[in-house]
Amino acid sequence: MLEEIVTKQRLRGIEALSDEELLALLFEDEAVAAALIKECGSLAGVASTPSSRLRMLAGLGAKRTEQLIISMEVGHRMAQSETNVPQSISSSNDIVEYMRPLLKELKHEECWAVYLTNSNRIIERYRISQGGIQATVVDQRIVVKRALELLSTRLILVHNHPSGNATPSDADYKLTKLIREATKLFDIELLDHIIISTGNSYSFKSHNEL
Repeated sequence: MLEEIVTKQRLRGIEALSDEELLALLFEDEAVAAALIKECGSLAGVASTPSSRLRMLAGLGAKRTEQLIISMEVGHRMAQSETNVPQSISSSNDIVEYMRPLLKELKHEECWAVYLTNSNRIIERYRISQGGIQATVVDQRIVVKRALELLSTRLILVHNHPSGNATPSDADYKLTKLIREATKLFDIELLDHIIISTGNSYSFKSHNEL
C-alpha cells in the first residue's frame, strides 16, 4: 500500500495525496496514519492537538510524536512568514489579524505575549503557556523576564478561547491585573489583553478595562 501512495505521489504530485496518505509517507506506517486521522479528523486537527495527547495515541510513540511536532512547526512557520508581520501596531485589530491564524484552530488554550518597541514595532511574539480546553496557567515572571531580555518597553497579551466565546472569564480579569501590576514594576507597559476565538475577539483596552 505504501508503494501505491508513492506511485500516486510521483504520477499526480504530492498535493494529490490525502491527509492520511501524507502521514503514512511521513511515518512509513499506514496504521499509525489511519489512527491519527481517526482520532483527530484531519491534518488541521492533528496540528491543533496538544503534544501530550498525541503521545498517548496507540502506536505513535515519543520519537514519532517529536517528528510530527517538528514537521507541523516547520509548516506553520512557513505559513506565518515575516511577510505577514505588520510593520507596527496601531490598533487591537492589527494584533487580532496577526495572531488569529496562529490561534483560531486550536482546541486548547495558549497565551502569547507580543513584545513591542516604544514606537509599537513588533520585536517578537512569544508563547507564555499552553493549557487545556478551558484554561492555561500564566507565570507573570516569564512575561517580565522575556521583556527584559528583549529590552521591550511595551507588550500585548493574547490568548484564545477554544469554546468560540471571546467573553472574558473571571480568571482572565485576574490575569490582566496580575500582568499589569508585574510589568508596571519594571516600567513595562501592558497595552492590551486580547482574547481570540473562532469568530470574534475581545480587547480589554477597547472596553476600557485595562
